[in-house]
Amino acid sequence: MDARTYDTPGRPAPMRERIAALPSNATNWIAVWRRNYLVWQKLALASMFGNLADPMIYLFGLGFGLGLMVGHVDGVSYIAFLAAGTVGSSVMMSASFESMYSSFSRMHVQRTWEAIMHTPLTLGDVVLGEIVWAASKALLSGTAIMIVAAALGYASFPSMLLALPVIALAGLAFASLAMIVTALAPSYDFFMFYQTLVLTPMLLLSGVFFPITQLPAAAQQVTLLLPLAHAVALVRPAMLGRPIENAALHVGVLAAYVVVTFAISAVLFRRRMMR
Repeated sequence: MDARTYDTPGRPAPMRERIAALPSNATNWIAVWRRNYLVWQKLALASMFGNLADPMIYLFGLGFGLGLMVGHVDGVSYIAFLAAGTVGSSVMMSASFESMYSSFSRMHVQRTWEAIMHTPLTLGDVVLGEIVWAASKALLSGTAIMIVAAALGYASFPSMLLALPVIALAGLAFASLAMIVTALAPSYDFFMFYQTLVLTPMLLLSGVFFPITQLPAAAQQVTLLLPLAHAVALVRPAMLGRPIENAALHVGVLAAYVVVTFAISAVLFRRRMMR
């Protein structure tokens, strides 16, 4: 990495100023988001298909197959119960994979981040832009599944619109959390540990496939720490047209994940880029 860059013409600034952990202002990250969006446009259809294929397989495979044996869960058909969980799991996977594989490629392989930091943008701007971009893709993925569920009669309109800000907030939480892994990853292989040891257990313990109340008491306490459990607890009643219980708690936990994990990832990225 070049040791110097330029804030204004003819005015050199040390590179260490460009890799500040925090964003330089409230809007610079938009340039990073827009750059990623313009690149994504070229492969939008293939990208959307990849993001939707896995959750749709769960929804229809388990919903229609296992649903015939299970019948009703919490007073609704199993596929309606599963649809809300699938929205949450899709948001988690989409945001996490974008923050890990795609962001790692731009940072480590393509070295796009270094090029961006030779502009007035700081490392904090880049990290925030990447997180918001990953959350945007997660919002698109979750919304698409919710629309499909509504078209099939498994989501209630207009109450399901309340799930949209929840999906966006959850996307930010999962993207920020995955960014910590990206900051520590020496290679793509490292992400398998996060997928196996964090994402998969979270998928099984957060009420996606069955009610959390079916878990042992100790496991139910663990779910209070999982962002996916809080996301599903907000999305499911919104999609089913039911009142949301403990909404402030669930929103607060997701917001805390966004703030805390973003701060941690920004510091870790700064340490990594300073090497």
